[in-house]
Amino acid sequence: MTAVVPGALDTEGRPAAADPSSTTIAASRSSRRGWRALLVRPTFLVSAAILLWWVVLAIGWHAFGLQPYAKTGGLLLAPSGAHWFGTDSLGRDVFARVAAGARPALLIGPLGAALATVLGGTLGLLAGYHRGWVDTALMRFFDVLLALPSLIFLVVLVGAFGVSTPALILIVGVLFAPGIARIVRAAVLVEMGKSYVQAARLQGESGFRAMLTELLPNVVGVFVIQAVLSLGAAIFITASLSFLGLGSQPPAADWGLDINANRAYLQAAWWTVVFPGIAVASIVVSANLIADNLKEVSE
Repeated sequence: MTAVVPGALDTEGRPAAADPSSTTIAASRSSRRGWRALLVRPTFLVSAAILLWWVVLAIGWHAFGLQPYAKTGGLLLAPSGAHWFGTDSLGRDVFARVAAGARPALLIGPLGAALATVLGGTLGLLAGYHRGWVDTALMRFFDVLLALPSLIFLVVLVGAFGVSTPALILIVGVLFAPGIARIVRAAVLVEMGKSYVQAARLQGESGFRAMLTELLPNVVGVFVIQAVLSLGAAIFITASLSFLGLGSQPPAADWGLDINANRAYLQAAWWTVVFPGIAVASIVVSANLIADNLKEVSE
């Protein structure tokens, strides 16, 4: 669609079209300003560094010579130079367990959040654009899903799909998609009242093309923010499933599984529970802070 310069007329008295190159340059400059604003925010930089640290551990814990499954010390040894996070009730190094536990968290969580963003965002885009019975049917369906208690919903989904990695990714995606769909729909409804959407319709653009080339670029920021927010929540849900015995199974290195296995020793050996808990909390808080920064910069 050709952009129109407000108040400008061509030689025949018709609205003058904007220069596409100037629009592209302006968008590029705005994007650069947004990135510069993010890079001077301490909360964004620290949060990004924490996430990067966990990504490095998830990918390369083998390279550090860590042994999360082997008995490398005595039982329930306190943190020391030999064992930074101490040992658990089976004599396994807690630091090695926490490092290796980043892999399932950063596999299931991000992929589940990505699936939820794509699924929920697409349905929200469809509902906001078409409205009418499509909007009503989708929103009532999402209302039913959101009304269900999360724990019961999770148990039902696990019973239906199992506890394999692909199944857990699907479960996380289905769990978070309704909330994302409602938020994207609200953003689309705001955009639907703007002139560029009406102009696209008057020019005879198909609904698919209008959503893809007109609406999507203007709500993509909502997609990104919701994806990052869902990342933290998805990792928390992944750990919760393992804690409940519905995710990873022993002897897998998993934060939720280790918290559950060692909770009986919380008073005598706090490190077996606290360090995996800090790992979960650090990713959840970091993802939320990054999302908050992205939202503030985009406004």
